Amino acid sequence: MHIKPTCFDTALWGALLSLGLTFTTAAPALADAPPAAPSTAAPPAAAAPPVAAPLYRKAQSVVLGSPDRWDYLTWDAESHRVFAAHESTVTVVDADRLTVVGQIPVAGANGIALVPSLHKGYAGSSEAHSIVVFDLASLSVRKQIPAAEDTDGAVYDPASGRVFVMHGDPKLVTAVDTRSDTVAARIELGGKPEFAAVDGAGKLYVNIVDQGTVQRIDTRSLRVDATWPLPGCERPHGMAIDSRSGRLFSGCVNQRLMVLDLRDGRVVARLPIGGGSDALGYDAKRRWTLSSNGAGTLSVIRETGPDRYVAMPEVPTQASARTMTLDPDTGRVYLLAAERIEKDPSAADPRKRYGIRPGSLRLLVEQPSDAGAPIAANGR
Repeated sequence: MHIKPTCFDTALWGALLSLGLTFTTAAPALADAPPAAPSTAAPPAAAAPPVAAPLYRKAQSVVLGSPDRWDYLTWDAESHRVFAAHESTVTVVDADRLTVVGQIPVAGANGIALVPSLHKGYAGSSEAHSIVVFDLASLSVRKQIPAAEDTDGAVYDPASGRVFVMHGDPKLVTAVDTRSDTVAARIELGGKPEFAAVDGAGKLYVNIVDQGTVQRIDTRSLRVDATWPLPGCERPHGMAIDSRSGRLFSGCVNQRLMVLDLRDGRVVARLPIGGGSDALGYDAKRRWTLSSNGAGTLSVIRETGPDRYVAMPEVPTQASARTMTLDPDTGRVYLLAAERIEKDPSAADPRKRYGIRPGSLRLLVEQPSDAGAPIAANGR
């Protein structure tokens, strides 16, 4: 989701401010209270259980600086690079060396899809109303494909050889033929799309944020062939998929993760996640579903058996770290976050009261605690 002054999800913004982007006053110290009476209670029968080891540890971070708005991240397994939508550019980071290696000019950048077999990438431009095609090696722009306004998530479907770009306000998806870099179709939806996922077998699944549903699209016929409700889910944003188990995950602004059966859209589980969720990831090696939350946590949902899931302890990240991508080999999680500041203490509207410290945007790296030594600043 591209957050900018004239176009943002007010429900998600409210969740970020109320749950993560807030300023609190410390509680009075216990020393100020009257002394307590001596206790006559018997000592506990057993010691408290040991605190579980943290699931992740902070590794490194990379300063990206201004501009101060951002959106989705995408992982490139072949080059070990992270592509970050960074308002007026796509910033590219070498994940092995943790250095910025290039910038791709994309006005109002948001969703990014990569096609390594063709050495090309595609980025939605919400300001230019286009889809920017770029070279994965040189990072130079090859072409701009005219498209509808309000671009959002983008995914590549290897089954059809097409890239799909979501458009929120127009309520449609643009399908791009990656061989010719031309528009194959504009598919009308039943509401505003957010992020999407593909199953590798010719189906695209799209969160419909204003309807609380998922719509399924056949990527070959380019037609919507199913609409599934998400009971109890408000404004679904992030999406991830476990194709092996046939399960789809949808993250909701009201701190719920919905697990769906890919065959019929039946909701098989509902789990709690943190506030301000805007992206999901699936770690197939650990069978963990991850939610990056603007409130400053990473939610981890572990699969323990068929349609059995448990919420693990929340991993602290940084307030505003609402989008993420995942290296499926190492399990490292990459997030974007910036420092928050209070701009106008007298403002009643949280959007006017709080803001981002200029130039403070960073790429954060979270290392799974079971994955060996943390990443070094100059290599793996």
